[in-house]
Order: sequence, then structure tokens, then C-alpha cells
Amino acid sequence: MDALARFSLAGKTAAITGGARGIGYAVAELFAGAGADIALVDLSAETGAAAAERLAGSGQRTAFHQADLREPEAATRAVEAIEAAFGRIHILVNCVGINPNTDALDIPPQEWRDVMDVNVNAQFFAAQAFARHMVRQGGGSIVAIGSNSGFTVDKPQPQSHYNASKAAVHQMVKSLAVELAPRAIRVNAVAPGYTLTEMTKLGLSKREWVEVWEEMTPMRRFADPSEIAHAVLFLASDAASYVTGTILLVDGGYTCW
Repeated sequence: MDALARFSLAGKTAAITGGARGIGYAVAELFAGAGADIALVDLSAETGAAAAERLAGSGQRTAFHQADLREPEAATRAVEAIEAAFGRIHILVNCVGINPNTDALDIPPQEWRDVMDVNVNAQFFAAQAFARHMVRQGGGSIVAIGSNSGFTVDKPQPQSHYNASKAAVHQMVKSLAVELAPRAIRVNAVAPGYTLTEMTKLGLSKREWVEVWEEMTPMRRFADPSEIAHAVLFLASDAASYVTGTILLVDGGYTCW
């Protein structure tokens, strides 16, 4: 096979959770360009439907399924709906996540639970439901979105719950990779640094935060979502056929200090 052909997703279906905007939507655009049919899964019905409509111009089959993935039954229903519409699902990209910035001493119990519920539980329930489908179909690839925050404590913003949740995602990815490897399912994660998305909008409005982030990033800039998407494509594609259990940092060198 031609080397570049291994990056092609032609003939494959990719489900992307949190795919209505940000990194998830950038992944969807890139995957459609690489030949994949795209199924977006998102909590927001309005945003998700609009994103799927924009993707339809790629020429690939696209669909949107609204789901609250904090509920395992919702993840199962999403798999069933996508399977009915597309048949086999080859790839899952897990992009769901939230990040309120609250001082540790002031985090309300419900806010802690919400962060863990979205960032860890929803990612697991989606991975579990889609992996069950992949086992039946003979294999697949799962890519989670982790964070540089799973490796280090960011500054100056307070986010102990977010940091803990992303470290949990990384360990979950490694555990799933070990368990699912005999079933021909690869599981990896991309750990982005600061990326120009809606999630970082609050931080970008605080000049004192931005100055620290830029100083702490050797490349002295933030990532475009498309730069994260290219790393996801590698891990999802046959180009990474011998890669599993890897957390691929794409952080402009942030964690090198």
C-alpha cells in the first residue's frame, strides 16, 4: 500500500462525540476530507444539526444524533442509530469535555461531579458502547481527547477538577487499550495544549492568563483546532496500525519545561 494511502479513511464511518464545534468539528471536517462518512454525536440538538448540515457539503454521508452521553443508555442508543444509518462504525473520536475555572476551595460538590461526569464518565460510556459494536464487527479505532493538563498542573488558572479528569482519561485510554487489543481495537488519545476553541474563550479574555500561557509554550502560540485534528487522523487511521495505549502530546512544547 502507498504510504500516504494509509492515512485515507475512504470507505470508513467515524463517530465523533462533541463534534458540533471546536476540536470535534475540526476532526469531522478533516475526516470527511480524508474520505470518511461522519456521524456527529452532541448534546446540543441545534448546534449539532447545523454542524452536520455544513459537513454535508463535503460530499460524504453525514448525520447527527443528539445524546447526553453521561447516561450509558444514551450512548447505546447513539450506536444503534448510527449503525442503522451507516452500517459498520470503524472509528470513534471522543471529544466531549467541559472546564469551569474555579478555585479548589470554592468548587461546589455538583460542579466537581459535573466535570467528572462529562469528562470521564461520558467518555467511558461512549467508548464502551462503541467498542461493543466494534467487537461484533471485527475491530476498530478509538481516539480520546485528553489534555496537557493530564500531565501537569497548568497555571495560573484554577482547575483541579479538570486536571484530575484528564489524568483519568489518559489512564482509562491505557486500560482500554490493553483490554481491547486482543479484540483488534486500538485505543489512543491526543493531549492538546492551549487551542483556539470556545472552551478557551474565557481564558483568552484574561490578558494575564494569556501572557503566562504564551511564556510557558516554547512555540509561543496557541494551536489551531486543525492542528489537533491532524494528530487525531494519524491515530485513527491505518498509518497507526501498531499504535495503541499512546497519549500523543500536541502542546507546542508546553510540558517540556
